[in-house]
Amino acid sequence: MASSNLIKQLQERGLVAQVTDEEALAERLAQGPIALYCGFDPTADSLHLGHLVPLLCLKRFQQAGHKPVALVGGATGLIGDPSFKAAERKLNTEDTVQEWVDKIRNRWLRSLILTAATTRRSRRITMTGLAA
Repeated sequence: MASSNLIKQLQERGLVAQVTDEEALAERLAQGPIALYCGFDPTADSLHLGHLVPLLCLKRFQQAGHKPVALVGGATGLIGDPSFKAAERKLNTEDTVQEWVDKIRNRWLRSLILTAATTRRSRRITMTGLAA
């Protein structure tokens, strides 16, 4: 897939709805490979359907010769899922979050989009001493 057509193809497939400066992005993509990232918060031991669109975008960029970086946010996983706003967040243990991070990496990121050339990182930072 040529980088020059990449944004148009993503738009045609319904994977991209808006681009801040489409012309500037097209010019940059024409200059050569870029690195791009998407972050995933481990609030469970697996990703869900809502993560599919960004994963497909990373895959398409990778197929066009770019370098996707998938980040799994270990620190954000410690504070729990904010989806249920009527109840207080359940704080997760470091062991639980690390297990979720490992499962997400092994099940999804490696098998679905990542190749040996792709960077894999964890945004895990030390949270010791910080209040919730």
